[in-house]
Amino acid sequence: MKSENGIVAGSFPSDEGWPFAKYLGACGRMVAVNYVGEELWSYFNAPWEKRVDLAWQLMEIAEQLTNNDFEFALYLLDVSFDNFAVGPRDGKVIIVDAENVLVADKRLIRQNKPENWDVWYESKFDDCDKEACLSFSKEILCARATVDHNYYAVCQNLLSRHATWRGTSGGLLHDPPSEIAKDGRLEALLDECANPKKRYGRFQAAKELREYLAQLSNNVR
Repeated sequence: MKSENGIVAGSFPSDEGWPFAKYLGACGRMVAVNYVGEELWSYFNAPWEKRVDLAWQLMEIAEQLTNNDFEFALYLLDVSFDNFAVGPRDGKVIIVDAENVLVADKRLIRQNKPENWDVWYESKFDDCDKEACLSFSKEILCARATVDHNYYAVCQNLLSRHATWRGTSGGLLHDPPSEIAKDGRLEALLDECANPKKRYGRFQAAKELREYLAQLSNNVR
């Protein structure tokens, strides 16, 4: 089901570790959430060390929303630099716009067993000429138990060279230090995560990218 901002923020509260802005209440169609901090966009040209940490957090969010103990998959249908913010004190990345989130009950999927429910679903790379493009099928997202959509959304629209926003290109991890650029591993993982060349390549690339960013983040702290 597609969720309204307040429903998601209220059902998956920040107090329980979910990466959404704290839900304060609603009046009619207006939803109030707490102010988190500056939007992710303001960090586009932050020092490399900061951008690595934010990228790692974004991949961790993608993983948490995809695989969690509650057996709910929360798929981000609108992923752009404006839909995330960074806490000024703790530097924590938070989703501030949860209006376009699809919630899938994995237990129900396994119970009902719709056609191909157990076949891993690979999201199709969308090479469009607009900003923040994503291709997805709500019907498929709600009918498969294993889906790579969140990894695809974060890699394509925020981290990789395919990410475009407000006239920029190169994504949050643009212009890495020379030794990292020369090594080539980061670019290869980002490319495979955004536009995989191997079957199920995005699943593996996302896992390795999370580990690699954690390693880089630890090295620069």
